[in-house]
Amino acid sequence: MKVTIWNENRHEKKNPAVREVYPDGIHGAIQQFLENEGIQAGTATLDEEGHGLSEEVLDNTDVLIWWGHIAHNEVSDEVVERVHQRVLNGMGLVVLHSGHFSKIFKKLMGTSCDLKWREADEKERLWVVDPSHPIAANIGQYIELPKEEMYGEHFDIPAPDELVFVSWFEGGEVFRSGCTYKRGQGKIFYFRPGHETYPTYHNKEIQQVIVNAVQWAMPTASEKPVYGNAKPLEAIGVK
Repeated sequence: MKVTIWNENRHEKKNPAVREVYPDGIHGAIQQFLENEGIQAGTATLDEEGHGLSEEVLDNTDVLIWWGHIAHNEVSDEVVERVHQRVLNGMGLVVLHSGHFSKIFKKLMGTSCDLKWREADEKERLWVVDPSHPIAANIGQYIELPKEEMYGEHFDIPAPDELVFVSWFEGGEVFRSGCTYKRGQGKIFYFRPGHETYPTYHNKEIQQVIVNAVQWAMPTASEKPVYGNAKPLEAIGVK
């Protein structure tokens, strides 16, 4: 299994509070706990050449994790198209937190992916609504985060293929926080928590969900479907 973690890495450069929480960047924090689970993980960031997502990197990526926030528009359309084609061809994609507004997620969803939000240091409780799902393995009834950014409904996404988590926030809102989709041969998981000023990715249960999601999103060993004009498998009799 080869995972690439993509991160803007802009908050970490600009905001000392974020650097304090994630001194090696959000991508570095995720890389560390994935590697602790024996998963081969590399990183890529916005300011690298080609955003660190060359054809070679993507061709050697089984699952791509995406975290973005303040620089969605700086991601080149060429790279977005490259990632899009890889997902359709079977690469898994795990989109985290504000990655809901990324070009790649909106392209795959075909909707605005807009929502309500609020930063008020409020408690979030992520309820497991599909306890039999592999992404919820080794998670209890819920995950409780003492402080997180609120995302609230309506979340303008297509109806998920599977809904794994639903969040409740201290201020009263709810949110579809763990959603799966299939696009082409690829599997996609959107997971809501992860505001940059909170230590969410240091939480063991959140880490477990991401590890589970990476394993779930792995490409399957099946042949790519054949499209276009097809010769008959059997002789077609004259009628």
